[in-house]
Parts: sequence; structure tokens; C-alpha cells
Amino acid sequence: MKNSLPPRKLELLAPAKNLECGIAAIDHGADAVYIGADRFGARAAAGNIIADIAALCAYAHRFEAKVYVTVNTIIYDEELDATRQLLQDLSDAGADAILVQDMAVLKMKDERLKMKNLILHASTQTDNRTPEKVRWLCAQGFRRVVLARELSVAEIAEIHAQVPEAELEVFVHGALCVSYSGLCYASQHCFSRSANRGECAQFCRMKFDLLDADGQPVEQRPRYYLSLKDMNQSDHLGELIEAGATSFKIEGRLKDVAYVKNVTAAYSERLNQYIARHPGQYVRASKGHCTYTFRPDLRKTFNRGYTTYFLQGRQPDIASFDTPKAMGEFVGTVKEIRGQSFTVAGVASFANGDGLCFINASRELEGFRVNRVEGNRLFPQKMPVGLRPGLRLYRNNDQEMERLLSKPSSERKIPVTMALRATSDGFELRMDDAVFTIAMEHQQAQKDPRENIVRQLTKLGGTPYECSEVDVPADFNYFIPSSLLADWRRQIVALREEQDKTENMECTEETERAEHSDYQVYRYSYLYNVSNAEARRFYSERDIAAGTAFELQEPAERLLMQCRHCLRYSLGFCVKHGGRRPSWKEPLSLRLGDGRTFRLEFDCKHCQMNVYGNE
Repeated sequence: MKNSLPPRKLELLAPAKNLECGIAAIDHGADAVYIGADRFGARAAAGNIIADIAALCAYAHRFEAKVYVTVNTIIYDEELDATRQLLQDLSDAGADAILVQDMAVLKMKDERLKMKNLILHASTQTDNRTPEKVRWLCAQGFRRVVLARELSVAEIAEIHAQVPEAELEVFVHGALCVSYSGLCYASQHCFSRSANRGECAQFCRMKFDLLDADGQPVEQRPRYYLSLKDMNQSDHLGELIEAGATSFKIEGRLKDVAYVKNVTAAYSERLNQYIARHPGQYVRASKGHCTYTFRPDLRKTFNRGYTTYFLQGRQPDIASFDTPKAMGEFVGTVKEIRGQSFTVAGVASFANGDGLCFINASRELEGFRVNRVEGNRLFPQKMPVGLRPGLRLYRNNDQEMERLLSKPSSERKIPVTMALRATSDGFELRMDDAVFTIAMEHQQAQKDPRENIVRQLTKLGGTPYECSEVDVPADFNYFIPSSLLADWRRQIVALREEQDKTENMECTEETERAEHSDYQVYRYSYLYNVSNAEARRFYSERDIAAGTAFELQEPAERLLMQCRHCLRYSLGFCVKHGGRRPSWKEPLSLRLGDGRTFRLEFDCKHCQMNVYGNE
């Protein structure tokens, strides 16, 4: 039986640090971008003025692409009025949705202060890892839920099966937080910089000693025990699609434009390939196709090594214990060292200025820049101290790729068909469904006019369209001046753009809400991150006993992180998963270089590691 359902829309969602990155993301194949305003986004260093967000919306909407704005920090009482004004400004700017953590924002949206076009997305900061939580969020009015990065394909499929009405957004690429998002308080505890306020100090990228219960080191040297590799699900998009995900999110609102270009293009190509293998089942969520001046390659973009994380369940080697910095692509091994140069065994080609690195004998990352290249012989700017024959080399800065990406590197166009017909009193010009009629006297042509008609009607440079076909009947033999054809072309383009703008307006009908549930979502009440009276009232109205946000309280011992990453497992000592029995005495703890310690709790029932801090 033929499937009568319409094709399912798939959305590639790219990060935008600023307007330039946002436009680059659209040009390189994004169906949507997410960007921060000048306040209340979970990356305080990536804020943008409303005028730039409005410009990005106008550009994206030409291709029916969307712009989502992050308003996903917790908010203090004195900031409520400013947040309300921000929402109004974003609505006026044309933003399609807002990402929300603080439920005070949800209440503001309920006020309907001329903000009907703003759709609500539950940020991953709201800790979305169960069907119950996703169902509850949908009941509150969220159309989309951004799932926790830690979920497996099976867990995503279960959420989709139980809550099919929810749009599910999943992370597919980029940096990984070691703690469940929204539940990391280490930066606030240690440095008075709240991750829930967009000011994360990257506690998880720091070096620690691992100590046993007697305070003795479990390993001889300090390591980056909480630093994870970067996520890369480019080979597993099909599994995520089949599990029910509809939006595929690239992490990186602090990344530069070269990163955005390369990663967006790479995932756009992968999505297109999957859609081509399943005709009629899926379509892209926006219009237009891209042509690139470079070959997208995820190995050539900033990465700490790649992992699929928990996509297929718990996996070894998800962490980057030796360094939190970018490793890049493997390019070969050191073959021979001679004076101030060395040769590389491998097939990679190099360029002057390339940045290379390796893990030295002390298990530390050591990097250097190539000054001159002669085939496979490299002359460093300064010979690395730890370089030895046999070491594996990585390139974390590819000069040739950077050169290509520093220029205009993509063009996005919407294919259209032009059709010109004679009518009883003039002519009719069509651009797909857009129709423009002209009343004028017919004048017979002295020579075949079709070549000039095609030439004039296909001059669509500077517009989002490209003409894939001009349909002119074989017996069409009327003279039309080139200047008139050019004017008609401009008018039909303007008509089509206005038509596209109208069709792209999002339906503002609110989805019907289910009855509020009174179940308790979290085990720890303060993890609701309640920091203002409006959010407190929100939970009170739903009979949920929400405590005060971590940032506003001072308990004696603080739960700083909830992590699916487990050191016991990563070091090979998880008996539950076939590891050897540890010789150390627990509890273990992590110790920073300044002497502060953090107790580890291994919650084997939930297969989770908790990190505690003391005052």
C-alpha cells in the first residue's frame, strides 16, 4: 500500500556566534540557526544586538530557514522586566522560536504581549532525558524539546514512541559537557561563574589528581579526567532519523565562521544523501541547494578527537584524558629526524604554516608550526623538544583549508522555472506559482526571440533564485524589448519573494495543552534552578515543590555534577561492565592544582557518576 503521509521534514540546525556566522550557516546548508541576544543566552560571550538578529531573520526567511534565539539562562527577579522586553523585541525582529530554561519566560509568553509568533523550545538546560519529562514540557506549551546529549538511539526512540507529538532536537556534533546540561554547578561553586547564567569557566577541561579514600593518588600523574572528546554523529544520522529526531544540532556558538562553514556543509551533504536514498519519505525543512568551492571534511575542523558518546550505549574511549585541546586529523607518523627537520610516513600533504601536534612521552600535548615543506620533509619554526621517531602526528590547523574557507565558499539558490505566454491582450510571465500579467499590443518579431528571452529571464544574480528552465512555446514569435523583459523579471522576482514571505509565516495557533501533572521530575528539588518569583509561582501552581537555585543558596556539601561519563568505567574498573575489581579504597576524589578536592559518588543503580564539592 502506498504511503499517503507527507514527507517528514528534517532540519539541520547550525550555531551562529554573530550575523556573519549565521549567514554563512544558511549559505552552507543550514535549515535553521540558533543565536544569542545580548543577554540571557547560555553563552554570555556570544551576544548579538536585535538589529543583527532581525537582519539574520530576513536573510534566513528567504530560504524558509528559521532563526531560534537562546533565552536559556536562569533569570533573577530584577531582570524580569528586561527579559519581557527582550521577548517583545525578538518577536518584532522576526525570530521563529526561543530556547527556554527558566519557566518565568514561559509565563511571559503566556501573557501574549504581541508575541504570538514566538514558538517555545525547551532548552537542553531543562535536563530532558525521559519520556515523562518530555511529556510534561509539552503539556506546558513547548513545541520542541532539545534532548540531553547523553541519550542513546534506543532512549530517543522510546521518547518518540511515548510522546510522538513532540518535536525532538538532538545534538550531532561538537563539544560535550561532561555533566547533564542544566545540572552543572562546578563553575559557580569554584569560580562564582554560573553555567546556568552563560558564564561557564570550563571546570571539566581542567587537570586533576585522582585520589583514593586515604588521599593517595590512584595514578602517578594528574590528568584531564572530566574532559570529553567531541561528538560526531555524521555516520549515524539515519539511526537518529529513524528514532524520531527531526532537528540535528551542531554545537558551537563560540566557534568561528570557518568552523560553521565546514561542519554545516558536511552535515548538509550527509542529510541530502540520506534523503536521496529514501525518496518520498523525507525532505529538507528549508528551500535551496548549495554549491561549495571546497570539499567539506570534519577532520580538518577543531576537534578533540571524535566520539559517538552514548549513541549505542556505554562505550570506552569517550574521554580525552591527555589534553582538552584540539588534536585534529591524523596525518602520519614521524619517520626520521635530521637536524632541524624531520620526515613523515603517510599520505597527507602539508603546507607552510600548518599547525601540527603530538602526545609526547609525558602524555602531554606538544604542538608546533611548520615553517617550510619539502615533500614529506618538514622544517618546524622551532624544533619540538619531545619529537621522536614513531610518534603519531596530528594536524590541528590546516592552512589550505583555512585559505579556502576565508573566501566566499558557498552559494545557495532556490531553483525556479520561468514560463512566458502570450495572452489575448498581452503576456503572462510565471515563476513557478507567482504570476505577473502585462497588457500590451503584440508585435511580430523579425527573428526568433527565444534566445534573448531566455538570456534576459535567467539573469537572477543577487536574488535567492536560479532559473533551471525557461518555458517558451515553439510558436512564440513576438518582439519584446530587452529592457522590458528585464523589468518583468524584476517584478516577478519581487512578487515571488513576497509570496515566499507570506507562505513562510509560522502558524501562531497554540498547541492544545494537556492537564498539568503533579509528579516530581527530579530527585533533588533545587535542581529546578528556580531563581525568581515568577518561576516559583509557575511550579507552585502545578503543586511542584521547587527549591531555590544553586546560585542563591549555600548548602554544606554541594552536588556539582551529574555525569553519565564514569571514571570507574573509563579506567577499566567497572565490574558491572566486565572490568577488573579496583584495588583502591573509595570514595575517590578529584583534586585541582590549588588543592581543592571533589568527592566522587558512583551511582551504579542509575549508571551515573556524581561530583560533590565542599565549602
